[in-house]
Amino acid sequence: MAIRDGFGLAFSGATEAGLTPYSQAVRELQCFVGDPVASVDRAIAENPGFVMAHVFKGYLFGLATEQEATVVARACHEAALPLAATTREQAHVLALGHLANGRWHDAAGVLEDIAIDFPLDAVALQVGHQVDFFTGNARMLRDRIARALPSWQSGMPGYHAILGMQAFGLEEMGDYGRAERLGRAAVEIEPRDGWAQHAVAHVMEMQSRQRDGIAWMRADPEAWTRESFLQVHNWWHLALFHYDLGETDEVLALYDGPIYGTPSAMALNMVDASAILWRLYLGGVDVGDRWAALAANWPKVGAGNYAFNDAHAMMAFVGAGLDAAALGLLEAQREAMHGSDDNAAFTRDVGHPLTRAIKAFGEGNYTEAIRLIRPIRAIAYRFGGSHAQRDVIDLTLIEAALRAGDGALARALTAERSAARPDSPLSALFSRRAADLSEN
Repeated sequence: MAIRDGFGLAFSGATEAGLTPYSQAVRELQCFVGDPVASVDRAIAENPGFVMAHVFKGYLFGLATEQEATVVARACHEAALPLAATTREQAHVLALGHLANGRWHDAAGVLEDIAIDFPLDAVALQVGHQVDFFTGNARMLRDRIARALPSWQSGMPGYHAILGMQAFGLEEMGDYGRAERLGRAAVEIEPRDGWAQHAVAHVMEMQSRQRDGIAWMRADPEAWTRESFLQVHNWWHLALFHYDLGETDEVLALYDGPIYGTPSAMALNMVDASAILWRLYLGGVDVGDRWAALAANWPKVGAGNYAFNDAHAMMAFVGAGLDAAALGLLEAQREAMHGSDDNAAFTRDVGHPLTRAIKAFGEGNYTEAIRLIRPIRAIAYRFGGSHAQRDVIDLTLIEAALRAGDGALARALTAERSAARPDSPLSALFSRRAADLSEN
C-alpha cells in the first residue's frame, strides 16, 4: 500500500492518517521547531509499516551525534529493513543504515543520488545538507541544493527551507551577497525558519558586520526562538557579535540566559556553550563556576563518538580543571581512531591533535598547542562544523602565539586575520598585542 504526497512521492505502508503527522514532522524539521520526534511517532503509531516514518525518525537521532541517540537510529533502521518500500525508499533505508553506523560519507552519497533522481524529496535534501554540515563539506552544502533548486517553485510547501539551505551553502563557499539575499527571502516567506535566520547571521559573522548582525538577530527573536530546537545555536550567533565587539557582559548575559541558563545535556547545545566560554577564556575573562556546570554534563554525550564534540568537551574539562575527565577523553579518542567508521578519520586527522592542543593550552604549554594546531588548520573542515565554529581553532592558535611570546608568528597570524576580517575590533586588538611583542 502506497499513497502519494503533494510532490508526487510515493509512501509505502502509509495512510492519510499516518502521512499527516509525518508531513508535520518534516515541516517541523524544516523550521527546526516543535517536536518532530513526537510527530513522527504518531505516524508510526498510525501506520507501523510506514517505512519512511521509521527512516525519518532514524535520521533525527542519527544526526544528534550522541551515542545513545545513535542506538535509537540503529533500531529505526532495523525496524525499516523488512518493510515494503519503493526503490527511492529502499535507498533511504540504505542511507540511514550508513548514518547509524557512522558511515557519514556513504550516507551523503546515497542521499545525493536520491535527490538527483527525486529533486523534490525534501527529506533527502535536508538530511543530506545536515550530513554535509557534520562532515564539513562546504561545496556540497551549496551544490546538493543548487541541483534541486530549479525543480522548486515559490509557493511550494517547504520552499523557504530550500532557499535557506542554499543560502547557508553559498555562505560557506564565500558567496556572501547571494547567500544573504536568499536567506532573507527564506525568512520573509517563513519567519520561523531558524536555519535561514542562521544563514544570514553567518554571512554577517564572516563579514565582521557586528552591528548588522545584532540588529538582524534582535529584530524579531520571537520568530526564531519560539519552540525552536535551533534557538541555542542562534543565540550563540548573537553572542559572537557581542564578543567581537568586546562586549563581554552581553556575552555572559546571553550565556546565563538563553544559551545555558537552563543546562542542557544535548551535544549540539553544549558545543555552543563550550565554544562561547572558551572564547572568553582565551580573552582572559573569569567565567566563575560556569565551566563546572557545563563539564558535568559532557560525559553524558559519550566521548570518542564524534570528534568535533570531543574538542568542545575538552574545552569544558580544561576550564573546569578536570584532569581525569580530560585524560579519559583522550583515551576514548585513541580507541576511536582504531574504528572502521568515518569518525576514526575525523579524530585522527583533526579531532585528536586539536583536543590535545586545547589541553596543552590549558596547561600553559603554548608552544605545544602551536605545534599541534598549525598542521591541522588547512584540513580542519574534515571534522565538521562551519567556518564560524572552526574559527575557534584560529583564535586558540593566535592566543597561544601571543602568550608564548612568539612575535614573528603572532604578527603573521594577526596580519592574516586582519586581511580576512579587516572590520573586526578583535582583529585590531590582536594586531596591537602582536605589535607589542619584541622581535624574536
